[in-house]
Amino acid sequence: VQLQASGGGLVQPGGSLRLSCAASISIFSINAMGWYRQAPGKQRELVARFTSAGTTTNYADSVKGRFTISRDNARNTVYLQMNSLKPEDTAIYYCNAARVVLLREVNYWGQGTLVTVSS
Repeated sequence: VQLQASGGGLVQPGGSLRLSCAASISIFSINAMGWYRQAPGKQRELVARFTSAGTTTNYADSVKGRFTISRDNARNTVYLQMNSLKPEDTAIYYCNAARVVLLREVNYWGQGTLVTVSS
């Protein structure tokens, strides 16, 4: 599975950005997709994730009410709409896809896109 992420950039506090992640295969062939981020000097953390069956969507507490994950099945693309951005949202954002292969979960990662929130 190849993942192509885009949409990062520099934005002022309170602003918005939308990240996109295009998968090389159908979303329905993927068990779960989402976004993680890694800030300088910190561990990678979950931002938002959903199961392809649409039964579960998870958000980090720090982004609830501000970020929304969505999907376009026809385009095999997942989006992350980020509103009311804060400086602490500054990080490299990674698209993730998880598949179960031979009873084991295999994770695939996009190349990362930098989001900088600063005035």
